[in-house]
Amino acid sequence: MIREPVTLPQRPRISMRSSARFFHLVDVIARAHEPTSTQLMALERSYNSTGEFLSACPEFRGDLIQIHAHGSRQLGTIVRPRDGTREGFDIDLIARLASGARGQYEGEQGPALLLDRLHRALSRYADAHGLRLRRWERCATLEYAEGMCADIAPVIDSPLLAAPFGDTHGLIPDRELRLFDSTNPRGYAKHFDLAAAISPNFTAALSFSEGMDSVTRADVAPLPDAQEVFDRLLCRLVQLLKLHRNMAFGIAQGSPDMAPPSVFLTTLAAMAYAVEAPQPHESPLELLLDIVERMPLHFGRIPRSDGSEEWVLPNPSAPRDNLAASMNSSARQEAFFSWHRRLIEDLKRILQAIENHEGMDVLITALEDAFGPRCAGAIQQDQSQRRQSSRVAGRVTLISSAAAAPVSVAARPHTYFGR
Repeated sequence: MIREPVTLPQRPRISMRSSARFFHLVDVIARAHEPTSTQLMALERSYNSTGEFLSACPEFRGDLIQIHAHGSRQLGTIVRPRDGTREGFDIDLIARLASGARGQYEGEQGPALLLDRLHRALSRYADAHGLRLRRWERCATLEYAEGMCADIAPVIDSPLLAAPFGDTHGLIPDRELRLFDSTNPRGYAKHFDLAAAISPNFTAALSFSEGMDSVTRADVAPLPDAQEVFDRLLCRLVQLLKLHRNMAFGIAQGSPDMAPPSVFLTTLAAMAYAVEAPQPHESPLELLLDIVERMPLHFGRIPRSDGSEEWVLPNPSAPRDNLAASMNSSARQEAFFSWHRRLIEDLKRILQAIENHEGMDVLITALEDAFGPRCAGAIQQDQSQRRQSSRVAGRVTLISSAAAAPVSVAARPHTYFGR
């Protein structure tokens, strides 16, 4: 297995204030690509309704235990889909069946029968609610109102008590619908949460906090608390990777999709974070850059006789599941390394614009090149809110002279208090 050493170039030192500014911009951009609370509530109402319907269907009566979210919604790393033509979000759902249901789906036709039943039941639900339903290799997609989509996959409980997180292990139809594959969405979420819970070892945490405070004082509108940045660091990193991936690869139209899948990037980020977070780093920015640069070290590369490579990234919660399986073509592997190089260069360019005070226009251009056109609107809105906060704060009390009594001026209330 190939494990090539990564030689990291010496990075110029980035000031704590620039680091704080970078993380504020990352926060603004990520929030602009997240669903609103209203959208999340609408999604949850929709899939709760779907779950109640499925549990009463004759196809699954007595077998369906739960409909639950998994993937980015469960991990807190959700971003807008790559298809920029719609405002809705995608959510991944599991229709979880009890282990006793396994006997109904034995034999070569079992996986196809399970997906047939799911599709048949969802067809009735879609017809009753005027929704569009699409069938895929191992799941079905319901398109709810306002462009929101839910990919629903059936999983049968199949505990593997000797494996990590084995109590939540399950079986899912394979893409050929002839076998069941190993899967463990709930176990994967536990793995990710354990990685995210690792406390970073920042040697200059106080300086970073002071940097956040200095930016806050300069701009009046409060920035995220430093501890809040530390707590959600891994989630924000994954969102950053996915947004950059989406911008770099766009939407595949009439050609194979070369973009690395989200679960591949998420797992690499979590594994790199688990290794790097305990190591001393001056700031969150230094940690983030080390994680990004070392991501390629966290999957195996097995040489083949024809000179190509097989990539291996075992699912940490379902060891028989290779999360790098879709990356095993020379074209996709080269596309990944090209994207990784571009990601590093784009991050350097953004930091350079911040550190050298090159101006907001230059900075927004660099951010748009890296993370897409929605960045400009989000940052401009943030700047406008901060200016408004500055004006409101500056008008609370006016002093007419040193000897005069203060003149109270009604300050128009605002609703932006930072997040």
